[in-house]
Amino acid sequence: MSTQKLRVGVIGAGIGALHLAAYNQIPDAEVVALAGLDDDRVRRVAAEHHVPQTYREYEQMLAAPNVDAVSVCLPNALHAPVALAALQAGKHVLVEKPLARNAQEARAILDAAQAQSKVLMVSFDKRHRADVQWIKRYIDSGALGQIYYAKAHWMRRAGIPRLGSWFVSKEQAGGGPLVDLGVHVLDIAMYLMGEPAPLAVSASAYAEFGPRGLKGWQGREQFSDERLPYEVEDLATAFVRLGGGATLLLEASWATHSSAGDDFGVTLYGTEGGVELMVRNYTTVDTVRVFTDIGGVATDMAPKIPKSDGHLEVISRFVSAVVHGTPAIPSADDGLRRNLVLDAAYQSAAEGREITIS
Repeated sequence: MSTQKLRVGVIGAGIGALHLAAYNQIPDAEVVALAGLDDDRVRRVAAEHHVPQTYREYEQMLAAPNVDAVSVCLPNALHAPVALAALQAGKHVLVEKPLARNAQEARAILDAAQAQSKVLMVSFDKRHRADVQWIKRYIDSGALGQIYYAKAHWMRRAGIPRLGSWFVSKEQAGGGPLVDLGVHVLDIAMYLMGEPAPLAVSASAYAEFGPRGLKGWQGREQFSDERLPYEVEDLATAFVRLGGGATLLLEASWATHSSAGDDFGVTLYGTEGGVELMVRNYTTVDTVRVFTDIGGVATDMAPKIPKSDGHLEVISRFVSAVVHGTPAIPSADDGLRRNLVLDAAYQSAAEGREITIS
């Protein structure tokens, strides 16, 4: 691409507001448009982030010649059709996680990006937190040795997002907390472990609170007046066998009787050391513990790590990939691999058996 700024449109005015805020901080990017069906929200978000043009229909934005790239920030069911339309319109595309509802849709998006020779990335912003990046550098130094077991979780006590909305529709969301929250910590774990190949998954899923209308995320009711039936899990657990003999235990829940607030983390066990990421209610302070032996004495460390903005880092990488040709990471291939694990987990839970990933 030439040295002119990347002209960006954002589709979706919910989490899309975070994308707008990030693009506005990047010298190589210029926000030119915002599209969304909620007229009041679109006007408010556009004004807040100084967006010069708004559209109600995303097709109008995609037809605009002054849009080079788009962020797709919509319900999961729309990721594939909108991303495909954008790629076919010649736009570079950044998709909010997950890449798609399932691996079939993810492959279609990936194939379209390759056919159009366009940049396609997935917004796995949590891997670009400063604490996760610190752990990645520590692992790459060899301090953990060989990682043979990992645990990843995102657990809430009462946090079903918008009961009655698209989040609880199997057709619109693709699943519940596993696809909503679990995909984040799955991505963190696989990224930190060096992307071992997922071989097989054994999973279970439960819906104990959502069908009874319990444990909704307090304060989120204002964002939806839909009344869709509850069709997804509110807790899922999966045991993932990985290439090289390692294994990963994955847990994700919107609703539990537990001490959880809105907590996520990853624990890695290595032959020479261990490390734990524990994030409670989105904190960025005091989240990492390192466990090792020094001179035969068990030693724990708590590194001091500065704060960072994961969304800004992902979006900066997207802009750089388009403008300067730098690697497009988190990649569409990463997104597809996550969908393959999620698909196998849901199939395993439905059929009550381990599923091999081909």
